[in-house]
Amino acid sequence: MVTAVVFDVGETLLDDSREWGAWADWIGVSRHTFSAVLGAVTAAGRDNAETFQYFCPGFDVARERQLREDAGCGEHIGESDLYPDVRSSLGALRDRGLWVGIVGNQTARAADLLRGLDLPADYVSTSGEWGVAKPAPAFFNRVIDVAPGTAADIVYVGDHRDNDIVAAKAAGLRTALVRRGPWGHLWADDPLVRRDADWVIDSLDELPALLTP
Repeated sequence: MVTAVVFDVGETLLDDSREWGAWADWIGVSRHTFSAVLGAVTAAGRDNAETFQYFCPGFDVARERQLREDAGCGEHIGESDLYPDVRSSLGALRDRGLWVGIVGNQTARAADLLRGLDLPADYVSTSGEWGVAKPAPAFFNRVIDVAPGTAADIVYVGDHRDNDIVAAKAAGLRTALVRRGPWGHLWADDPLVRRDADWVIDSLDELPALLTP
């Protein structure tokens, strides 16, 4: 029995294209080049933040993020950044009596921006607010603490093999990988995903029928 569905943010609910493009513009690298290196870094199982080191050795992401804010071109999340199935799928899950949460590896500011969208969710937070990030077990222990039911009653939905599917399954949650964005497509047929994902889906709109009688 599923009591709660908790969603990752980047490339699960949000199309990150605009934000990554803004970072490429900020450091003066073509968007295509930045995107290619970002993909190579992630495909190797490394942290996305390492991408910056290829262009700006010693790059301090937190410092540069603040400089972007100070320059008036900081982090922004708007309605146009949402994938088209987000409101319909989250709303349908709540209509069927499931608790809906949103927690991913984002900044504390991103949490405020997400709450400002007034999504059909019971809970919204980020790793920046929690002080712990995926794939740390403590992140998923926190998910279990805030969501109703036991770990086995909670489904974590994401696009990333290591941060979302493997780590959530290790914590005892059920898992769904959405095949979209670079990582979702890259890893949809990966052996670890096939081992640990209870479902591999093409749209969040598939979830209500899959998770409820």
